[in-house]
Amino acid sequence: MNDSSPEKDVSFFRPRGATMRGEIRVITLILAGWLIAIIGSQIFIYLLEVTYSALLLDDLTFFNLPIHFWLTGQFLPLWFIILCILFNVWMDRHAASASSLDGSLRFRVRPASGEDE
Repeated sequence: MNDSSPEKDVSFFRPRGATMRGEIRVITLILAGWLIAIIGSQIFIYLLEVTYSALLLDDLTFFNLPIHFWLTGQFLPLWFIILCILFNVWMDRHAASASSLDGSLRFRVRPASGEDE
């Protein structure tokens, strides 16, 4: 049984069409932004601890929370939510403006068998 239909050849690593390549590019940028925020905040906390002292980390506060707690416990989940919103806004704008599918797969709601098409 050889199931090599064209629909199964589409993957994240082999996008079909310009639309899907654009989506993969935006997904890659979103994930890179999230990774940079995670690594950058940890490097910032480490540099504060090494350079000044651990006491300074407790003295710096934001919304009455120590800065290291706020960065890891509050900012990173908030940053992820902001990135998800940006991705959804981008997808909504580009999905509405794309007149052709350019080979990318989309979900469609088909009418019931008794309804007019």
